[in-house]
Amino acid sequence: MSIKKFAVAVYDDEAVLFPAVKKVRKAGYKIHDVYTPFAVHGLDVALGEKESDLHVAGFIYGITGTSTALGFMGWIYTTDWPQNFGGKPFFPLPAFIPITFELTVLFAAVGMVLTFCYLNQIMPGVKKHIFDKRQTDDKFVMAIEVNEENAAETEAFLKSTGAEETNIQIAESEWWYGRFDKKEEYEIQQQLV
Repeated sequence: MSIKKFAVAVYDDEAVLFPAVKKVRKAGYKIHDVYTPFAVHGLDVALGEKESDLHVAGFIYGITGTSTALGFMGWIYTTDWPQNFGGKPFFPLPAFIPITFELTVLFAAVGMVLTFCYLNQIMPGVKKHIFDKRQTDDKFVMAIEVNEENAAETEAFLKSTGAEETNIQIAESEWWYGRFDKKEEYEIQQQLV
């Protein structure tokens, strides 16, 4: 686990959040993440995030499903259990299309959901630090990675961008497996500070 220090700013409105994100990026600070209660159009562009490659993964999963269906049915009807049904050929491709389509969609859908969950760190049993409990209700929260030297300066800068609240938190920067009913070691340290 890598425990880091974060300057956390809480904003009341997305109209204040957008200019704040631009000011923070222009000032050269490294934004860890921005948490919002609903999807905010254009926030990914303002944060400088690149476009997701999830559609490429979906294509690869779909091709895998197509190959699996055609390969498995071809093997069954030509090698494992070849039968002649009323003079049909051993590899009747038009008869395989419905099953091939269904397996293509199944592989692509399940694969993309699992990939999405992994990339966004929302799998069952995964814990992430919650910077502010109101981030899922009505507040917009920005977390910036800081160190001992620039923590106070960063907190003052965030206050100047229109944040209604700012604070410094010690948190695990990545996701990890754990239980929410047990306090982690860094949470106990944070309460003592």
